[in-house]
Amino acid sequence: MEELTKLGLTVTELRFALDTFYFLISGALVMWMAAGFAMLEAGLVRSKNTTEILTKNVCLYSIACAMFLLVGYNIMYVDNTEGGILPSFGSLIGSQASDADHALESDFFFQVVFVATAMSIVSGAVAERMKLWSFLAFSVVMTAVIYPVEGYWTWGGGFLSEAGFFDFAGSGIVHMAGAAAAVSGVLLLGARKGKYGANGQVNPIPGSNLPMATLGMFILWMGWFGFNGGSQLLVSDAENATAVAKIFVNTNSAAAFGAISALLVCKVVWGKADLTMILNGALAGLVAITADPLSPSFLMAAVIGLVAGAVVIFSIIALDRIKIDDPVGAISVHGVAGFLGLMLVPLSNADASFGSQLYGAAVIFIWVFTASLLVWFVLKMTMGIRVTEEEEYNGMDASDCGVDAYPEFVSVKSAN
Repeated sequence: MEELTKLGLTVTELRFALDTFYFLISGALVMWMAAGFAMLEAGLVRSKNTTEILTKNVCLYSIACAMFLLVGYNIMYVDNTEGGILPSFGSLIGSQASDADHALESDFFFQVVFVATAMSIVSGAVAERMKLWSFLAFSVVMTAVIYPVEGYWTWGGGFLSEAGFFDFAGSGIVHMAGAAAAVSGVLLLGARKGKYGANGQVNPIPGSNLPMATLGMFILWMGWFGFNGGSQLLVSDAENATAVAKIFVNTNSAAAFGAISALLVCKVVWGKADLTMILNGALAGLVAITADPLSPSFLMAAVIGLVAGAVVIFSIIALDRIKIDDPVGAISVHGVAGFLGLMLVPLSNADASFGSQLYGAAVIFIWVFTASLLVWFVLKMTMGIRVTEEEEYNGMDASDCGVDAYPEFVSVKSAN
């Protein structure tokens, strides 16, 4: 205490500085997940669409940061009625509260990277056939209005929060919401050419770079420690620091057991270890534990990962059977596993109930799906949302970007 006094600091100021720094570092880890999504998606699409999917990821992150700063954060958090439905509409991020535990700017930075994560989910599901500019136009609405509104209903103290809905770090608010927006787009967009046969067969369309996809998964895994750990909000006392440590362990365990579960299911179903399914199994474990990474015991977190890793494989198979084409499995990983995570919360958290969890999940999905469907429909009727058959055949790198991701490969292929 004497040393703090000599430095002109109080315990309160030191805790403020530490919690602010922790928030910023956690946000930086979540920002790094943008690279994870970019690598994962680039590895799981065909080489002729690589530059375009990377462009989408860079631009959607930039748009999310711009729109959430201008209006989104205000809609979600500033001057809203407790337990309300309609948010206030203003601009920028408001002003610092006198009793705040951390700097307002650090809260904004942490929140904005979550918005970008929700939007990144959409890019993978609509890959290889959606127009670049239509996607970016949707990104503006999603990050400025659609996400912030349901964010106000939950984390912003709106009516879902009052109803007892619990979502610690965003299994539903971020991941399932992104999947809902993706589903609405995919339904209007249709499947890639050649994906489904006339007699109901499903034709695999392999990705172009599995090392890149694997790197993307590990980047996401690493970033998730900021995603879940940062959502504790505080780290400057023994209780919160211990909670953060447990969150890290449970998050890591869920991912590990999700990957193991997917591996075993692949062996049983196909007799082989399908790397893409194992990647999605790990991610499904991460998404599911995100609803509450603190309350479960270590063994319960492992069980959540095991269940999510298995469920995501059967979800991917089921969506293919009903001809919902999702090149990277985003709808299953983030939507199905996100919903699963929400519904498992009451098993270890007495403050949550199955009724409130189901109510919250339904409201979030219906809002995001309906609002997104309307936006996609308007875009379809005006700009159009799907590239031409010729553009799809030649690859979107050529039509949208004019730059090949692998020029040597393309030139050799063309010469032959």
